[in-house]
Amino acid sequence: MIPASYIRRLGPLLEELKQRFYQNDRSGVAQESTAMNPDEKVLDSVFQTLVERLSRNYPFHHHRYAGQMLKPPHPAAWLAYALSMTVNPNNHALDGGPEASVMEKEVMERLTAWTGFPAGSLGHLTSSGTIANLEALWVARQLHPDRPVAISSLSHYTHRRMCGLLNHPVVEVPSGDDGFPDPSLLDPAAPLPGTLVVTLGTTGQGRVEPLHTLVRWAEEKGVRIHVDAAYGGFYYLLRKSGLIDPEPWEALPRADSLVIDPHKHGLQPYGCGSVLFRDPSAGRFYHHDSPYTYFTSDERHLGEISLECSRAGSAAVALWLTMELLSAEGLRSMLSDCRKAALKLHEGLMENDQFESLMRPELDIVTFVPRAKSSRCSEISMLSKKILKIGMQTDQLYLSTMDLDSQQVRRSLPGLEVDQDHVTVLRSVLMKPEHLSFVPEMLDRLNMLYRQADRN
Repeated sequence: MIPASYIRRLGPLLEELKQRFYQNDRSGVAQESTAMNPDEKVLDSVFQTLVERLSRNYPFHHHRYAGQMLKPPHPAAWLAYALSMTVNPNNHALDGGPEASVMEKEVMERLTAWTGFPAGSLGHLTSSGTIANLEALWVARQLHPDRPVAISSLSHYTHRRMCGLLNHPVVEVPSGDDGFPDPSLLDPAAPLPGTLVVTLGTTGQGRVEPLHTLVRWAEEKGVRIHVDAAYGGFYYLLRKSGLIDPEPWEALPRADSLVIDPHKHGLQPYGCGSVLFRDPSAGRFYHHDSPYTYFTSDERHLGEISLECSRAGSAAVALWLTMELLSAEGLRSMLSDCRKAALKLHEGLMENDQFESLMRPELDIVTFVPRAKSSRCSEISMLSKKILKIGMQTDQLYLSTMDLDSQQVRRSLPGLEVDQDHVTVLRSVLMKPEHLSFVPEMLDRLNMLYRQADRN
């Protein structure tokens, strides 16, 4: 939740901001519209209804929520966003968000450094990772209109969807025995891809594709590399920690474009994605003119290098303040706790009589299955769904589920009886640092849920 110390600061800061806006205004305050000042009783009633409805959400802020990749923003981001919304800057143009646009350029310089991209790379924030990937694929199409985009079976579904939107061909790279894409298996008679999408941190299991080997193939073949690190990108900061395999991350600066979402591990409110291009000349594809928009400055406006037009400047303000307070070292510490929590849960599950982890997590997402009375896919799936439902209904533990290909799961569970084409497994995203100390209790709660589900 938002600490009281941040809430106490909001009122005085709002008053100070108001005074700064009106300090040179000698004309007095214009009469406000009655729509801005509704009846107090109506206001109280509607606000009470709002609070009641918002309270129906799951407790995303709490450590017992270990399901989807949802976490509360940093308190500094909450405060900065709320304060900035009184101005409501639009970062499409320097005219609509003069200071927020400068802040966006500053945070993009930091994101560039925090991901190893060279100084001077072209980039900007977006309203989501989906839009960020759309922009990267759009540039890929502009550069190679006659060559397909290559994805893997692990790629986020948005890539195939966005290629469809762009009316651009897409090809799936066959997987090797390790489940990762192996471009040597592509049809040699087919057109060579113009761009290969590599995922560092899949949204399902947090898989990290072998960028270090894929980029060598791409450089030899003249294929661009786009890295979708919307989820995992900030883990670049842990590449020297010994907690993750450093090789894929060390290759990140060799990618041609990158997507990373500050609204995930960057502790920002939705929506805040970003896209980076190592070659700043990619900006030429965005060239357009808007004579009624770009008129107070000859500097490059952010709208001149993005597909989106109006865009919340408050997202840049919130990210700027968070980066000022947290720094790369603070973010590294948070990520370290999340990574350790995932490893701790994995180890605890491997020693557990009632659950089994499917794989050693590569980031902070753990997938696991209950040990059902039989090893049939259908029974494991049914028990997983029961545990999910009971945990959420009783407010004991919030998990999520994921359907995996039965043959894929069989690699982890050799004794699996395949009686259906998929297995519903349990999934936990441990992206809150508080999860590290919660893991022992989480294991106890899982065992309790297993017993309850087994009785029903």
